[in-house]
Amino acid sequence: MRSFKEWTLATLDDTFALEQIAILPALEQWLDGDADLSDFERQALITFQGQLRLNVHDWNERELGYNFIGPVIALVKYTSKTFNFFAKRSCSGTVDDIEMGGQPDGMIASGFREPKIPYFCFQEYKKETDPKGDPAGQVLAAMLVAQELNAHHAPVYGCYVKGSLWYFMVLRNRSYCISEPYVATRDDVFDIFRILKVLKRIIADSVNQV
Repeated sequence: MRSFKEWTLATLDDTFALEQIAILPALEQWLDGDADLSDFERQALITFQGQLRLNVHDWNERELGYNFIGPVIALVKYTSKTFNFFAKRSCSGTVDDIEMGGQPDGMIASGFREPKIPYFCFQEYKKETDPKGDPAGQVLAAMLVAQELNAHHAPVYGCYVKGSLWYFMVLRNRSYCISEPYVATRDDVFDIFRILKVLKRIIADSVNQV
């Protein structure tokens, strides 16, 4: 079995005949979706952002995860009886006769206590400088497996973080699109949170349609 960590965008493109495209409607609809932010959420984000601004150049992956990414994810409240946010859970499958697997840093999947069908893959609490590996390739590898597990029922969503930079991704069949970075140390932090809230609604709709 080939680990998600082995893959890069280049090797994925070559192995699975993938194409990165500039525009994908599912990504545009996700990024442009509406979601209200309460005063409490805004104040919490400002607090988290203040810590990020002070520490982003020094935090290691785990510190970034504990001190910023985790609190932001928790504020969205993905937990439900039909889907949940899972961290470091095993995910594996076969894509074009190639077995692939690993433990994404996070994923949203159907199921409450254990993940079943993944809809969103989150990867790599990387430092801003000197990242190891290819976080975009790693999350896309996990998204390919997720697409097989959900039988191509819907687009698969993803995100990877490098320091203060958040990149959102969508995979649809053999085409994928990556957003421009959203900078969490700027006012983009409110867009990041809005996008994560929109994702919650998208996944709820997908789970209900299965």
